[in-house]
Amino acid sequence: MVGQFRVPAGLPEVPEHPREPREFPYGRIILPAIRKILRLQGMRITCVGAENLPTTGGALIASNHTNYLDMCWVGVPAQLRGKRLVRYMTKKEVFDIPVVGAIMRAMKQVPVDRFAGRSSIAEAVRYLRAGHLVGVFPEATISRSFELKGFKTGAVRIAAEAHTPLIPLVSWGGQRTWTKGGKKHLGRHHFPVRVHVGAPVDTSGTPEEATARLKAAMQELLDDARHAYEAEYGPYEGGESWRPAALGGGALTLAQADELDAQYRAEKKRRHDEKQAAAEKKAAQKAARKARGLWGRVTRKLSRS
Repeated sequence: MVGQFRVPAGLPEVPEHPREPREFPYGRIILPAIRKILRLQGMRITCVGAENLPTTGGALIASNHTNYLDMCWVGVPAQLRGKRLVRYMTKKEVFDIPVVGAIMRAMKQVPVDRFAGRSSIAEAVRYLRAGHLVGVFPEATISRSFELKGFKTGAVRIAAEAHTPLIPLVSWGGQRTWTKGGKKHLGRHHFPVRVHVGAPVDTSGTPEEATARLKAAMQELLDDARHAYEAEYGPYEGGESWRPAALGGGALTLAQADELDAQYRAEKKRRHDEKQAAAEKKAAQKAARKARGLWGRVTRKLSRS
């Protein structure tokens, strides 16, 4: 055990990072509060492979995405490596929420505009070159099947451009707390969670080739985490909503989840397009009123002359 986290014997002890644990408010207030909440919930967190994270300098952490609390699990190995902080790539809409946006900016999280990907990549590269750990979810959204979905190529492009390590990571068990379409279980439930971290992934070759290597590495980690979880905490009866169909659980299959996600994306794009069209119509109407007013003033002036 290291603090409240269970780790393999022999994990080397490292000194605290010279700045990050004392950063306000992230290191001094927010992370200690999260650790306290996890203790009160009775979360049993096992972390394997934390030594793959650097104790100083930048690195991009690519994680699977199964629940709304994934940021808590991704941050565990960083805490074990000198109480480091992870800056997460987060959709920019979150930064527009009062109070929440201010907290996100104070924590130096990385805003992501899904409709302007290049600017988001540049911002993440800037953070990495400044020596930060940056967290990204290559699947972009929560996997309803709890399997690895299709990956975006942004993670490998960011790591390659920044010349920093690309670290694969998976967590398993966190989907039992609060996932998309599921009930919240945020009380004292004693759910176990496993976090597995792998060696850096080679980002050479095309973005598609490197992304395939990243996904393969994460799939291997995920298989190991699931096997260890089932062996230690199972057997389970079957049909559990948080377990994937491939393990006998009641979650959607990957194909079913992909179909549902496609419907959601189409609806979201429709709403975005409608909002944009309404804004453009409003701007055009305003310009037309302004033009009519100007034309009226001109004609009145001409009639008096």
